[in-house]
Amino acid sequence: MRTHATSIDELLLTADRLLTGQHLRTTSAGRHRGASLALRTALEIAVDRRLTSVMSGLGRLSGRAKLLCLRCFTDAETARRTKAVWSHLCLGCHYHQYEIGPSRDQVRAWRAEVGELIEELRADLVQQ
Repeated sequence: MRTHATSIDELLLTADRLLTGQHLRTTSAGRHRGASLALRTALEIAVDRRLTSVMSGLGRLSGRAKLLCLRCFTDAETARRTKAVWSHLCLGCHYHQYEIGPSRDQVRAWRAEVGELIEELRADLVQQ
């Protein structure tokens, strides 16, 4: 059985690989959307871990509800940044015919932000 920490690290690695173009059989737009999805999933797992460490029933909430609850269990700035990047990632991983997908630079910026937030949420777990 895999742990959440391993899953988060694997998802971050997958996003990194997609951004570097190691999967050359896909289009750049597909790689960017795939990286966005991997990043969003990693962030959601980190949020789940943080919330369930405080109260076990919070894991069953919707994504938006979890982000609202996060404000009560971490500092306001971390909660705000988490909600903002999660919202961007949601838009970035959905395909719409009338929109150009996220650029590589956008996804790289999201990757950096998600990496920082995951570390902050992990640090919150240790401080408990």
